[in-house]
Amino acid sequence: MQPGLSPGSPRDQRPPTPDTDYPELLTSYPEEDYSPVGSFSEPGPASPLATPPGWSCHLGPDGQKLYINNFTQEQWVRLEDQHGKPYFYNPDDASVRWDLPQIPVPAPRRIHRSSQDSETPAQASPPEEKVKTLEKAGVLHRTKTVDKGKRLRKKHWSASWTVLEGGVLTFFKDSKTSASGGLKQPSKLSTPEYTVELKGASLAWAPKDKSSKKNVLELQSRDGSEYLIQHDSEAIISTWHKAIAQSIQELSTDLPPEEESESSSVDFGSSERLGSWREDEARPSAGVLRAAQAPGPGGQEGDLSKVRYKLRKFLLRRPTLQSLREKGYIRDQVFGCALATLCERERSPVPHFVQQCIRTVEARGLDIDGLYRISGNLATIQKLRYKVDHDERLDLDDGRWEDVHVITGALKLFFRELPEPLFPFSHFRQFIAAIKLQDQAQRYRCVRDLVRSLPAPNHDTLRLLFQHLCRVIEHGEQNRMSVQSVAIVFGPTLLRPETEETSMPMTMVFQNQVVELILQQCSDIFPPH
Repeated sequence: MQPGLSPGSPRDQRPPTPDTDYPELLTSYPEEDYSPVGSFSEPGPASPLATPPGWSCHLGPDGQKLYINNFTQEQWVRLEDQHGKPYFYNPDDASVRWDLPQIPVPAPRRIHRSSQDSETPAQASPPEEKVKTLEKAGVLHRTKTVDKGKRLRKKHWSASWTVLEGGVLTFFKDSKTSASGGLKQPSKLSTPEYTVELKGASLAWAPKDKSSKKNVLELQSRDGSEYLIQHDSEAIISTWHKAIAQSIQELSTDLPPEEESESSSVDFGSSERLGSWREDEARPSAGVLRAAQAPGPGGQEGDLSKVRYKLRKFLLRRPTLQSLREKGYIRDQVFGCALATLCERERSPVPHFVQQCIRTVEARGLDIDGLYRISGNLATIQKLRYKVDHDERLDLDDGRWEDVHVITGALKLFFRELPEPLFPFSHFRQFIAAIKLQDQAQRYRCVRDLVRSLPAPNHDTLRLLFQHLCRVIEHGEQNRMSVQSVAIVFGPTLLRPETEETSMPMTMVFQNQVVELILQQCSDIFPPH
C-alpha cells in the first residue's frame, strides 16, 4: 500500500491506506470509512514501536527517529498521522509505509549432536509465526443469513467496523461509537460480533433473491455460515471484493501439497463414493491411535506432532453442511426455505405443504370455533414441522394431527419462518403507502396492482391462501372469524418490514388493513382462472 505522493512535507502527506477509503468529499463520509488503522495484534518484531532485526534506530538533528538498514544503509524517518498512528517516510523516493521493510535474518543453525546424545530427542525450533498485516478496514453493512447450515429467520442489517487481517474477516459491534475511539487506540475496539475464517470460504456477488439492496456480496464460510456484505459505493465494495477474494485464494495455496491433493480428491458424486471416503478416513485415524500408543524410543515428540497433523488434516477434510446439501446428501428443509426455491424444487406453483394444510382444514375444520385464532399444542406443531422437514410422505389424516388447530398453527408457522414474507420486503413500503391513500378507489387500485406485480410464487400462494381465508370467513357464524379477525391474525405474518421500525404499533394497523382490503376485494384482485 504505497500511494503516490504529492510534493511537500511528509507530514502533509496522507499515510498509506487503500485509495477507496479516501472519498473525494470527506464531509459526506463517516470518519471510520477512511481513517487509517494498523494491526490490532500486539506489537511484534515488525511493529514500529520496536526496532526490527537488521535495523538500528538513531535520533536525527530535528529530534525525529531515524531507522537505518544495517546492510544497505537505507534510511526511513518515523512520523505520526493526525490520529497518532506511527508510519515511516523514505526521503529518497518520497514513499511511505506502515512498517519498515523486513530484512531476512538467517535462521540459527541446528546443533549436531554426537552419537552419544542420539537417544535424546532434539528440541525442534518452533515454526516462525506469520506477522499479521492489516489488509483492509472500513465500515460496511452486514447481516448473517445462515448460522452453520441453519437459515436464520430474519435479516438484521447493521453498520459494522470491518477488518480484514491475517486471513480473518472481523465484524465489530457498535461501529458508530467504538470505531472512532479504536482508530487511535485499537485496544478500545469492542468485542468482535462475527469472526469469519476465510480459509475454505467462497465469495460471490449476491443474487437479487438474497437481498433487494445493491452492491451486495455473499460470503460462505467453511462451517456452512453465510453472510451478506453491502456498501452504497460500488467502488468501495469492489475493492472489498478484490481484497477478500485474494485473501481466500492465498489461503488455499497455503495448504500442504499432500493435504490439498487429498482434499481435492474427495468426490461426492455418488453414495458409494461417500462410503469409501468414510472408510478412507477411518484408516488414518486408526493409524494415528497406533502411533500414539506405541511411540518409538526417543521419538515421542515427533509422534505427537504427527498425531496433531493427521488429526488436523482429518478435520479439515470433512465436508461442510452446505456442500453436503448442495450435493443432495442432506434433504433441504421446507420450513425456513425461500418460497421461490421451494416451489422450484417441488416443481409446483404453490408449496405442497400449503396445499395439504388448506385441503385438510376445508375438509374437516371450517366450522371449528376460533379457526386460526386459537393456537394448537406447540409440542405437536413442532413434531409436525419435523415430519414435514424430514419425511417426504406426509399424511395429515394421521391421528396425531387430529386437532385442526395444530394444522393451522403449523401453516402460520410456515409463513412466519419464510426468510422473506409472502409480501416481499421490496414491496412493504409501497403497500403501506397505498393503504394510506384517502381516495378509496385509488387505494384499491394501487393495492390490486401491487399484488399483481408480485413474483409468481408469491402471487400464486397468496391467491390460494386468500381464497381459502374467504371460505373461512363465509363460515363466520360457526367459527366466529370475521374479516377483521382474520386480518389481525395474518397481517403481521404476511406483511412485515425487513428491519424493526420505531412506530411498530402504528405500522401493524396498516399491515392489518392491507390484508383486510385484499380479503374484501379477493374476487376482483384474484379473478378466476
